[in-house]
Formats: sequence, structure tokens, C-alpha cells
Amino acid sequence: MNRPKDVLITTFALFSLFFGAGNLILPPLLGFKSGNLWSLVTLGFCISAVVIPILGILAHAKLQGTIFDFGKKVSPTFSLAYSFIIYAISISLPSPRTASVTHEMAIAPFFKTSPILTSIIYFTLVFLFVVNRSKILNIIGKILTPAIIIILILIIGILTFSLDFSFGNTLFINPFTDGVLEGYQTFDAIGAVVVGGVIIVSIQIKNKEATYEAKKSLIQKAGSIAGFALFLIYTGLVLSGSLVHNTFDMEITRTSLLTGIATLSLGSVGNLFLSTLVSLACFTTAVGIVTGTADFIKSRCNNSKQAYVITATVGCLLGIVMGQFNVEYIIAVALPALMFIYPITIVLILLNNLPEKYASGIVFKVVVLTTILFSIPDFMRSIPVLNPNKDLFSWIPLQEYSMGWVLPALLCFITTNLIKRGAHE
Repeated sequence: MNRPKDVLITTFALFSLFFGAGNLILPPLLGFKSGNLWSLVTLGFCISAVVIPILGILAHAKLQGTIFDFGKKVSPTFSLAYSFIIYAISISLPSPRTASVTHEMAIAPFFKTSPILTSIIYFTLVFLFVVNRSKILNIIGKILTPAIIIILILIIGILTFSLDFSFGNTLFINPFTDGVLEGYQTFDAIGAVVVGGVIIVSIQIKNKEATYEAKKSLIQKAGSIAGFALFLIYTGLVLSGSLVHNTFDMEITRTSLLTGIATLSLGSVGNLFLSTLVSLACFTTAVGIVTGTADFIKSRCNNSKQAYVITATVGCLLGIVMGQFNVEYIIAVALPALMFIYPITIVLILLNNLPEKYASGIVFKVVVLTTILFSIPDFMRSIPVLNPNKDLFSWIPLQEYSMGWVLPALLCFITTNLIKRGAHE
């Protein structure tokens, strides 16, 4: 039986591990550009930044293993390669981005220090948290997350009730799909398969006698509550951005807009509150990513503590190197990787949530292979130097929305299940 206290702490930990740099800086600018269609954009954003990630956590509750278990039905070789790619992306892009956002929004406005110094201090602290592995759930769940939520409620609440509900015209041609694609940049679907494993291991360390069903129930409850909280926060941030459409220049950057919103809502102390929020939200995400990566490498090396420490060290060194670059640069660099790996991750999450009779090994193989093939055009189009002919892939449905993989994967899923069912009759 799960105590309410355990559910609450796990909920806070999940929320905090998800809610990092991208989750803060992306929604306001999305709302700023969405105008009167902010709700449609929010819906698209929350599908890829809330629904899919929480389904990833529910899949972890079912599997109760590592990221390796997500793809093992395709093949052990595929699963191992997928796991290494996910962790390589995680510690090379979203983790360093948290340091970059922290510098731009929490350090640079107050101190004239260099980004590299921020990265060094930041990832030294991350390393200290990661090596104190058994304390992560309590520290994040009891202390850091409540502070994040309180500050967010203050910013959103004050701004929402102090401005007139007037909206401009949308700048998006395809508001819904633009919202979905912007949700990719949160890295939350990838985060789900990474930090979900962190939660599993943390629960096992804290309560070694917990049964499979008890852990499954705990994660499901915490995941559902955390997902609802993320939805409310994202909606509030998008709405806040849409309400200030006449206040800032249309060329404003993501970080500058968030800073401006904080100043509007909290006055002269706005930047101080925002600095605290950014530092906490980004830091907890970086800790979760590096810990998840170290946990995985440790599990592949006969539970070697030395492998855990070495991986944590490498992850933090990579963070220092990449974290000195500005946020917009890291977001641009991340796009090609996301256009390729995100569809595969979404498909694996969805398949792992389905009953066995609809998600057999052959279904996994066919659907994942199809997704990989039809993700290649989106990947190529996201790299300017390749610049493929637009007409080359125009025959693929939804290609113009950078979602050419969706219908082929769905069709293969249905067809494979029908053939499989017919073979058994």
C-alpha cells in the first residue's frame, strides 16, 4: 500500500526531473506567436510535451527495468544502439542547455562572469548530487520542486489576473503541428525513458521490499498527477505569452521574453524570483539526465560503482564543454537529432503501453522500422546544408508538417496486427 506521502514525493520528483530549461523558455514564446489560437497551439504542445512523456512513465511502471527494455522486442542489438544514442543526445544537448539557460537568465543579469565559469561551477554541483545517488529522490521531491511550483504559480497567477484578455493574430501557418514540433524541443519524451529509470532505481533503493504491483501503482499515480501539473503550468505559460503580444518586440528571444514576463508580474524582484526558478528547474533536470545515464552504464557493466562514477564524470565534462554556448545555438544544433530520434521514441512509448496481443515482437519490428525510414526525410530537411528537393518527398502524407512518419507507422501497426490475427484464425 502506497502512503500519500510517498506518492507526493515521487510526484514532485517526476515533475522536477521533467521541468527543466526547455519547459520554461519554450511555452511563453509559443504563446507570444500564437495569438488568438493559443489554445490550439497549447493542445499540440501538450501532446508531445505532456501526454507522450507521461505515457513513457507509465510504460516504465509496466516494464520496471531500464531504457534497454523499451526496444528489446525489436532486437537486443537495436535496443542497445537506441539506448546509447538516447543517452549520448541527453548528456550532449538537453543537459548542457540547462547550464546555458541558467547562465543567460540567472547569472548574466547580475554578474559579469563568463559562461564557461558558470558551466564549471554548475556541473561540479551536478556531479556532487549524482554521486550521492540514494538521496536524490528525497532532496528533489521534498525541497526543490515545491519551490519551483510556488514561484511559477506567482508569476502566472499575477500576470493572468492583471492583464486584459486580448489576443493578437497568430503568426503560425499550422498552429497545432507547430505546437507539437515545439514540444519536441522540451526533450520530455526522451526524458521520460531516461528519468523514468531514475525513479525506478530510486524507489528500489528506498524500499527494497516493495512488490511489483506496489511500485507500478506508485509510479502510475505519481505520473498522472505530475502530468496534470505540467499541463496546467504549460497552459499558464503559453497564455501568459499570448497576453503580452503588444508589450514586446516580435523579434524577442525566448529567454528575454521569460525575463520580461517575470518583471511584468513581480516587478523589481521579478528577475530575482526568476533566477531562483531557472536555477532550480534546470539543475534538477541536469541531475536526472546525468544520473539516468550513469545508472544505465552501471547496469551494462555488472553494477560497477566505478562505471557509474566515470559516466557521471564524462557527462559533467560534456556539460561543461557544451554548456558555454548560448541557448539558441544549442536549440538549433538539437533539431536534426530530435527530428530523427523523437518519432522512434514516441512509437516505442506507445507500443510499450499496449497489451501484448497488439504489441508483439513482429509488430514492434515492423512499426519501428517503418518509423525510422519515414523519419529520414524530416531529418534531412532539418539540416540546411543537405537542402533536399521539397518535391522529392511530397508524396508522403503529412510531410509538409514534418510528420511524414505518422500515417505509415499507423498503417503498418494496423496491417501487421490484422495479418497476425488472420494467421491465428
